[in-house]
Amino acid sequence: MKLKVTKANLLGGLQIVQNVVSIRSTLPILSNVLLNAEKGKLSLTTSDLDVTVHCSVEADVSKPGAGTLPARRLLSIIRELPDSVIEIELDDRDTGLVCCGASRYKILGLSADEFPPLPKADGKYRYTLEQKAFQEMLRKCSYAVSTDETRYVLNGVLISFKDGKLVTVASDGRRLALVECELEFPKEAEKDMILPTKAINELLHTLQDEGDVKISAKENQVIFEYNGIVMASKLIDGTYPNYRQVIPAETGERITVERELLLTALKRVSLVTSDKSNAAKLTFEKNNLLLSMNTPDVGEAEEKIPVKYGGKSITVAFNPEYVMDPLRNLASDEIYFELSDELSAGVIKCDTPFLYVLMPMRIN
Repeated sequence: MKLKVTKANLLGGLQIVQNVVSIRSTLPILSNVLLNAEKGKLSLTTSDLDVTVHCSVEADVSKPGAGTLPARRLLSIIRELPDSVIEIELDDRDTGLVCCGASRYKILGLSADEFPPLPKADGKYRYTLEQKAFQEMLRKCSYAVSTDETRYVLNGVLISFKDGKLVTVASDGRRLALVECELEFPKEAEKDMILPTKAINELLHTLQDEGDVKISAKENQVIFEYNGIVMASKLIDGTYPNYRQVIPAETGERITVERELLLTALKRVSLVTSDKSNAAKLTFEKNNLLLSMNTPDVGEAEEKIPVKYGGKSITVAFNPEYVMDPLRNLASDEIYFELSDELSAGVIKCDTPFLYVLMPMRIN
């Protein structure tokens, strides 16, 4: 294999695929990037057996071929090279030669035959939607994914294609975030799938504002195609809990709050949290919200902000981080708190199809 490629093209391609590479893998080949040179292009592929990412960049190929080189090492080298044309050559023993200007590197690789094959987009369930819309949906709920591996079905985002809607749901048992949008697809393409966190992070990292994403799914795998990128992921095996059960049927009080105002006030009040105490009290009164924290080993903090509310006085305690998470990821100027009492789940909504259910904390 022998080719010439600009630094910008190669660096851009490596940055797209490098996040998947395992730092400590039991299989040495999974630390490498597969380089496949064909007429006019260089394909780059990485995999950890669960998630595979593949993209192509323009290149001047004088000798087609394939081989693998250590992904993170190659990325580090390319980053430091001058903005010029880079020459890459791989011999029959999978030794790579990387040359640029006065710099010359010899890197030991592994055979392309050892690299796992790229999954094919032949799933019977197929969907197309705007990249930006899909990225927004994932961003608005993925922070609520559970990290508790004993409840593995919650270690990902539920992506549900049902009744002419795409619904994304994430929950860790203490809170639940849900986003939905209308989407056209045939009745026979209705499907639920649980996408693991690593694949979600990769999509958030590489989806863009323009163009569509094509989704192809089968029983235990899903493939996303967008911007010349192909990302394949295994799905989490299992049935997602009935999330509709935890959404309160009705709530007594509705309070309108400025999102940015609440977010900044919570940031300041939560500066007195500790590992042992992380409950913020929210006292809703007529047109006012009092935020307060009392941490025995640290001290106290309180702040009052204006809200639109004329109902009864309610005091409820939440983990401030759990309240701030949706506020950081929403774009609406105002959000709506819906509450019944201090022991029932609270709901946050906004002017888009978004819903966030949060369990209160018991405090003395």
